[in-house]
Amino acid sequence: MSATSEVSALAPFKVRSFRFQWPADLATSWAFEMETLILGWYVLVETGSVVMLTVFASLLYIGTLLAPMFGVMGDRFGHRNLLCAMRGLYAALAAILMTFAFMGIVTPALVLAITAVMCLVRPSDIGMRAALVAESMPADRLVGAMSIQRTTQDTARIAGALTGAGLLAALGMGPAYMAVSSFYAISVLLTLKAGSARPAHHPARDAAGRSVRPRDTSSKGSASEAGATTRSPQTAGSAGNESARPSPWRELREGLAYVWNTPHLLGAMSLAFLLNLTAFPMFTGLLPYVAKEVYLSDQTTLGYMVAGASFGALLGSMALSRIGHAVRPARMGLIFGAGWYAMLLVFAHTPHAAAGIVVLILTGVVQSIGLIPMTAMLLRNSDVRYRGRVMGIRMLVLYGNLPGLLISAPLIARIGYPMTATLYCAIGLAFTLLIAVHWRAHLWRLGAPANAR
Repeated sequence: MSATSEVSALAPFKVRSFRFQWPADLATSWAFEMETLILGWYVLVETGSVVMLTVFASLLYIGTLLAPMFGVMGDRFGHRNLLCAMRGLYAALAAILMTFAFMGIVTPALVLAITAVMCLVRPSDIGMRAALVAESMPADRLVGAMSIQRTTQDTARIAGALTGAGLLAALGMGPAYMAVSSFYAISVLLTLKAGSARPAHHPARDAAGRSVRPRDTSSKGSASEAGATTRSPQTAGSAGNESARPSPWRELREGLAYVWNTPHLLGAMSLAFLLNLTAFPMFTGLLPYVAKEVYLSDQTTLGYMVAGASFGALLGSMALSRIGHAVRPARMGLIFGAGWYAMLLVFAHTPHAAAGIVVLILTGVVQSIGLIPMTAMLLRNSDVRYRGRVMGIRMLVLYGNLPGLLISAPLIARIGYPMTATLYCAIGLAFTLLIAVHWRAHLWRLGAPANAR
């Protein structure tokens, strides 16, 4: 039994593309985590303001507004090509900041400006890497592959947090950013070997082998359009050729309409937005504040806190890599989403750093087990032609972090961190229940496609 589980857990590595993509994603994630910790601590220490910290943390999600268009570009030009271009930009901006750090001219304003430019692109990275995995991975291995792929983020938060904190404390920003730039460069080289240079389209074909444009799900006349495409292969083929490359804006509208008119996708997106609005700010963006103001500690303790949460998430990812084929994805997302709020509530009222780290480990386990199956469900239960756009819209809901963080700052100043976190968790639990009730036929029912094993 254990041998079978082990083979199943490592099965995604039999796919050549995944063997290159996994270390590429790992290097990118390491750089992300080191960079976020280094810059977040720098802004907090230099400005001494939790408001400026929340501004910095909010900038990390500003690019979520552009994420659907990155999904369009991924579907149009290829997910691998897009990822290579994005990661090349990260490397260039990190090199610029490294140079300024060695010259001694770094300021909080400069850090915020470079962060804003980078984070126009960075939020789309996770969605595009997921789409690239789905492009080459058989459906029966997808949950396991997404679990293993998630370990790139979890291990990065552990090692990146500890390494970033240590390098910043021991050597300063310049040498720390030299490591960040190196990881970005490595990720570009490895990504070039992953996936395919061509977009992974699988359009319908007519009798002559010509492409037929998919129906626009947002059109009220879609049934008549479908009839028109079946009346004559020649007519369908010519229509497909005339509209082979619609405008990016039209492709974006089609992707939005596809998600809006597909209940299990819309329900999952609603849950994801809720979690980003009320859970993620407490779990990630405000940890520097907790370390400094609640636990009265330094960046080393912050590194341990981030590493603890990530270690828990890694444990959850490893568990799912072995049992992912047996879970009910949508139901798991709802149950463990509620469990995530419960653990955050415990963390908010834990006054000591050592106990808080233990709670963060357990919180990470619950978070990972809830999010990974939902992401796999979005990929597995989406039309392949819309996969990049679906993941782009999934990244768009990360925008919930921005108002969640900005609202939390004045609340913390007025009622304190524990009460602010309690309020966020109570709201999150209430709306999770509403989502489960409203979309129960599509997300909760065992026989629903979203719960297929």
